Amino acid sequence: MPTPRKVAMLAEIQDRMARSTIAISADYRGLTVAQLTDLRRALRPANVEVKIVKNTLAAMAATNAGRPEMSEIVQGPTALAFGMGDPVQPVKLLTEHLRARRLALTIHGGWLEGKVLDRAELESIATLPSREQLVADVIGKLQSPLYNLAGLLQASMRNFAGLIESRANQLEGATA
Repeated sequence: MPTPRKVAMLAEIQDRMARSTIAISADYRGLTVAQLTDLRRALRPANVEVKIVKNTLAAMAATNAGRPEMSEIVQGPTALAFGMGDPVQPVKLLTEHLRARRLALTIHGGWLEGKVLDRAELESIATLPSREQLVADVIGKLQSPLYNLAGLLQASMRNFAGLIESRANQLEGATA
């Protein structure tokens, strides 16, 4: 018979797994409580929650949440970082924080939209521009041809007006 505490922990982990857009698994051994708290604070602006989980509870929660592939990233003593919004931002913040603080945190892997990712794939995601930057780039590339076309049409109209004006001046000079 499971204890009420474990049932509550299972429900909490299952809820986070169901709501998350990305999950990153890391070995937290070697981190002090202060370092782990600092990591949680650094990831909070990106709507990321860090939770130390038991492997058996994480596997059960993944199955109950309808995401059984999440249990593949849980290995050994595990801290799971659940990203609830933009999937790129949590990876960026985590890698930047680890690099800036020189923490020896071993990343096991990650989960993104039903796909299990290894450490190299997570590092390549960290190099991607943010969602806002990608949207701005696409919009800029879509607007550029339109601005060029508008400029060409204005130039043609300006040239045509200049041609009419010079012909009118030529005809005035001929009648005078």
